[in-house]
Amino acid sequence: MTRLAHLYPVGIPQHIIQRGNNRQVCFNGNEDFAADANWLKEFANKYHVNMHAWVFITNHIHLLATPITPLLTLNKTEKLSVANNF
Repeated sequence: MTRLAHLYPVGIPQHIIQRGNNRQVCFNGNEDFAADANWLKEFANKYHVNMHAWVFITNHIHLLATPITPLLTLNKTEKLSVANNF
């Protein structure tokens, strides 16, 4: 079954959690944390999102973000660019 689309209301802070499959490790070292921080900055600028806080844990990520403009989901290419690096 397909997941329902998420709503990201403009100006409302969102708590976002992303976990690895079956809670597997997402980060193998400091290089992985640094790469994810760079992607986070890049995508926040591209999609006009204010990043207030983030926490990278070995098997998941917590983000506190506020969309500045109406937000569309990441396209397939961007999702794959992050996934393929791991």
